[in-house]
Amino acid sequence: MRDYTELTRRLADLIVGYGAGVQPGQLVDVTSSTGKEELTREVTRAAYERGATYVDVLYWDPRVKRQRLLHGDPETFGYIPPWLHARIRHLSDEHGARISLSGPVELDAFEGVPADRMGTDALPYLPETSEIIGLRTTNWCVAPAPTRAWAVAVYPQADPEEAYARLWDAVAHICRLDADDPAEAWEARFAETTASAAKLTARRFDAIRVHGPGTDLTVGLLASSRWHAGGQETIDGLRHYPNIPSEETFTTPDPLRVDGYVSATMPLNLYGSIVNGIRIEFEQGRAVKIDAEDNAATLRSACTKDDGGTRLGELALVDRGGRIGPLETIFFDTLLDENAASHIALGAGYQHGVESEADRQRVNSSQIHIDFMIGSPALDVDGITRDGDVIPLLRKGSWQI
Repeated sequence: MRDYTELTRRLADLIVGYGAGVQPGQLVDVTSSTGKEELTREVTRAAYERGATYVDVLYWDPRVKRQRLLHGDPETFGYIPPWLHARIRHLSDEHGARISLSGPVELDAFEGVPADRMGTDALPYLPETSEIIGLRTTNWCVAPAPTRAWAVAVYPQADPEEAYARLWDAVAHICRLDADDPAEAWEARFAETTASAAKLTARRFDAIRVHGPGTDLTVGLLASSRWHAGGQETIDGLRHYPNIPSEETFTTPDPLRVDGYVSATMPLNLYGSIVNGIRIEFEQGRAVKIDAEDNAATLRSACTKDDGGTRLGELALVDRGGRIGPLETIFFDTLLDENAASHIALGAGYQHGVESEADRQRVNSSQIHIDFMIGSPALDVDGITRDGDVIPLLRKGSWQI
């Protein structure tokens, strides 16, 4: 049996030191799940070694959530205990660090739960999250935590131990743990994606058109929409990298100017429910028709929580220079899958995705932020100028600018 101790330690050090950039004296929130204890403990070790004052670990058990969804009163599924709201707001007030370990624990944990119930309870996601990201008060990072149950879902034909080894190999490759200095390797990749973001921002496109098999969508941009990639900076000037891995170049769109139709190119793991074959039609910014081959009710119930849930909050482009897409693997984890392909997000937009205060007032507001993947090598992406000129941006996954 392979010893994963060193890989786990290297991943934890990358998450804490480079991704979240934990500082001496900070409070650190770690959101994890049952089954991820080994990496959670290593993350805790790394945070204390960097001088954290206190590391607070919050574990989620999907099978406990299952009991609520099966036997609780559906009218109460939107209830979130006040201490959870207070916890994340206190971290924001104290300018703490936040770390979240992604990856499904057990994909069968919610079998038999009605699809419409699945979309009503977003925990552990909290509605304040997008607001706090916009305030830039916390340095944070989301990163994958391999588990045996997750591995079997990704590689169902393999022996369980072989599947676990393959998942770790994939995560190590994707997170650049195979480099002598993973942080240095990420700096080199982020230099590429940041350069693309700067070029897109400089062009000040009026809209982006994404078109190909099953998709023809035009997404309007705000006048001061700005493209981002790689790292971010807190209001205290702390550099951090919110996603490890991250291969995307993203912006905040105009929530009132989205028209056309879009088809997902990968399944979406939404709150533990696998939504396959998503197809959405937009008119004047609003999703007027939401369909899926499986668990459409889960997506519909999640998106209709508030008025902003059927509008876009993010548009992200992913080129073929990353390490995830070439693996041609569905990971059933939004962090990995969204960095394999271009994607859009229903719900809350990011304030830092626009530059002017007037445009910040127009950014979409919602309790949800649901990314789903629409990209593939067959998808073309064009920029539309304010004069109506069409500029090719992506062809077969390669930048044209």
